Amino acid sequence: MSPSPATPLVLDPVLEQRPPLLGGAARRLSLPPRRAGAQVFADPQSIALLKRVQRVAPSEANVLVLGETGTGKEWIARHVHDLSHRRHGPFVAVNCGAFSESLVESELFGHEKGAFTGAFGAKAGWFEAANGGTLFLDEIGDLPLSIQVKLLRVLQEREVVRLGARKSVPIDVRLIAATHVRLEEAVAAGRFREDLFYRLHVVHLALPTLRERPGDILPLARHFIESYRERLGYEAVRLEPAAERRLLEHPWPGNIRELENVIHHALLIGRGGTLRAEDLQLSELQLSRRMARDPGPAQASMQGLEDALRRLFNEPQERLFERIEDSVMKTAFEFCHRNQVQAARLLGISRNILRARLIRGREISAAK
Repeated sequence: MSPSPATPLVLDPVLEQRPPLLGGAARRLSLPPRRAGAQVFADPQSIALLKRVQRVAPSEANVLVLGETGTGKEWIARHVHDLSHRRHGPFVAVNCGAFSESLVESELFGHEKGAFTGAFGAKAGWFEAANGGTLFLDEIGDLPLSIQVKLLRVLQEREVVRLGARKSVPIDVRLIAATHVRLEEAVAAGRFREDLFYRLHVVHLALPTLRERPGDILPLARHFIESYRERLGYEAVRLEPAAERRLLEHPWPGNIRELENVIHHALLIGRGGTLRAEDLQLSELQLSRRMARDPGPAQASMQGLEDALRRLFNEPQERLFERIEDSVMKTAFEFCHRNQVQAARLLGISRNILRARLIRGREISAAK
């Protein structure tokens, strides 16, 4: 069934043609002289969220953006920045899960020459790079506890101390953090500091999944068609009705990012200025929803696991818990085709924790 019609809200924020945050990348961006695109929202939930953004953006309050991977958390952070008094300052986006634990402190807070092996010169961290503007920390739940302590102090004192330095550097930065995990549960499990959680949770913006805002699917699809059509140098391209129906029926486990990739691929293989239903390569990743609809097998599997554990407890072994933990991590890693991010999400832990256990179990090397 098609979503009920709503008046589209057309926004024109600064949208840079860029790859997503990958591999430790961070960007310092000021507003460029020309706008690169437009984002169209028509679903009532999205319009309500954007109105909330308009109310909170002018303040200096820290913002916590919540939502599944691919729902557009960085875009919302950028929109908060564009509507704030800091719009003429830098916007710096950093993926906390992309850095190893040994590098994250230097990347965030900077270091002095000789602070560690390989530090051949002084380097400002991302807090200093964002001075006068906004720092967006994506996947903040992946930060180690030791770095969470230092981050809390930076937010309280409004100053950073570079690694290896004795003097602090004053900063004027608005922090926007994002995560796909439930930080309340991470706090209860001891993986996230409670005081830092409350420091970040001044304003929270919850992004619905794409399947929860179906009124955005076709406007976003048309936006991506136009964006990639221009990049590829194509003439006008239209969606045939059957393709529209297929887009609306798909549950979009990968959210907006999946939709963008589907449209890009369809444009590359489509012909004749029309995107057809058969051009849409849609994901079959429905693991979580299948388990939710069919709890019986899951409960049976859990019972089998408990029985196996009892058998292990009857024959005590050295470092039993560590071996069980390593087995769980290894199995999840293999189940997700050796994708660390997906395996960590499946287990509800941070990628850093998973990576450390995989290194301990010699499933991956420390250099990866």
